[in-house]
Amino acid sequence: MAPPIVEVVTSKGSFELELFPDVAPKHVESMLKLVRDKFYDGLHVHRVEPGFVVQTGCPHTRDNARHPRAGTGGPGYSVPAEFNERLHLRGTLGMARSQSPNSAGSQWYICLAPAPFLDGQYTVFGQVRGSGMDVVDQLRVGDRLEMLRVVEA
Repeated sequence: MAPPIVEVVTSKGSFELELFPDVAPKHVESMLKLVRDKFYDGLHVHRVEPGFVVQTGCPHTRDNARHPRAGTGGPGYSVPAEFNERLHLRGTLGMARSQSPNSAGSQWYICLAPAPFLDGQYTVFGQVRGSGMDVVDQLRVGDRLEMLRVVEA
């Protein structure tokens, strides 16, 4: 069975995410639900750490990437940690969380470079496909998620 693929259309272009249900089924299920519910459409990138990560998925950023509560919102539920053997490499898709390992929700990040210090501490649940990192590398705080859609599931 082919892994789920999500297309991410941003104000800078499009890229695809291949999800890993074999190692993080609850994270993948949650992401697919939120994509199908249009939860991410219109949100903004609220964090860019050059050489580290691009982060988005906070509902407080719908109107403003620099909202005072940017980076603190979620979908209204938490997803339990699914730490796995996948490494944090360039293009890795991971789920952000608070200090509690079981606090993941809707905020996700893409690694811009290897981040081995995150291995086993944050759930890896996908990766950027093909040449999509060309778009990810251009993302800045304030760039908008125009639309996410499941293209293969």
